[in-house]
Amino acid sequence: MNLGQRLDGAARSLPPAYFALVMATGIVAIACQLKGWTGIAWGLYVLASVSYATLWCLTLWRGCRFLKELARDFSDHCVAPGFFTIVAATAIMGSQLVIVDRRPELAAVFWCLTVLLAIGLTYPIFTALIIRENKPPIEKGLNGAWLVVVVAWQSISVLGGLLAPLFESQQETFLLASLLTWLVGGMFYLWIISLIFYRYMFFSFQPQDLTPPYWINMGAVAISTLAGVGLVRNAPSNALLADLIPFLKGGTLMFWATATWWIPMLLLLGYWRHVTKKFPLTYSPLYWGAVFPLGMYTVCTYRLGQVTHLAPLLSLSEYFIYPALTAWALTFFGMLRALVRGLRRTS
Repeated sequence: MNLGQRLDGAARSLPPAYFALVMATGIVAIACQLKGWTGIAWGLYVLASVSYATLWCLTLWRGCRFLKELARDFSDHCVAPGFFTIVAATAIMGSQLVIVDRRPELAAVFWCLTVLLAIGLTYPIFTALIIRENKPPIEKGLNGAWLVVVVAWQSISVLGGLLAPLFESQQETFLLASLLTWLVGGMFYLWIISLIFYRYMFFSFQPQDLTPPYWINMGAVAISTLAGVGLVRNAPSNALLADLIPFLKGGTLMFWATATWWIPMLLLLGYWRHVTKKFPLTYSPLYWGAVFPLGMYTVCTYRLGQVTHLAPLLSLSEYFIYPALTAWALTFFGMLRALVRGLRRTS
């Protein structure tokens, strides 16, 4: 099989949610940078950059060669939410440019691209899903991946909060956009998590139903926490945010408490899936959707500890980075193993 055929095969079967690889790698890089592990942070940053460029090339190739398959994914309740990983990955790349690479001008370009992608994907995808005639039942069409919508909109707020102090002339624009997207993301979380919890409690649940993206139940509120922290940090320089400080702090703490509540619940369900029910633990691109929440929880807890001056939160983030980095490494090597096996089969 020649290179063109391999590219066709990779592009045609590319899950839109594969950009979660960039999300997971990027947020773990940021966590390592905050920890002071600069070398590891830079290595992960470079890897995230290469992955981001590669996935965009494959996505564009897919759009040119397999437009019908790409368009079909837009109206698939199980697949369409994965497109929002493109938005979040773009924002995470921008955040790395600020925190790891110190290139805020380029990060501002990524912020603009993130806004355009969020708007350009949200309305077509939601419209396609709403007007679709044959819709799946809730237990088939709904999973944790739907919460990537929340992550996408909150990622705009996070990056805007990082850029606002660096661009005084555009500070008000960044902060207003950050506030509005934080609120929109919170709105989406309340809507979607209510449906997910309803699906949990009142429909039959099998081990194969508990896919790794259910960890985004936690990741979505973790990034909401980080976005809220950005607003609180910038509040002294903005009159509107200054008036909202009690609301911002209360909402941010509520998001963090919710993220923390989810962790034991998801661990128990994972134990039930893999130990009690003996569901095989094999690599899937969906596992990047479980790595990202671990890295995001590490970063948001550290930042929240900084603004609240609560030492226990800082201590928690010091230790939580280890399971996040371990999960990333295991998933990365699982991906490499799957790629090698795939190449052997096609050679």
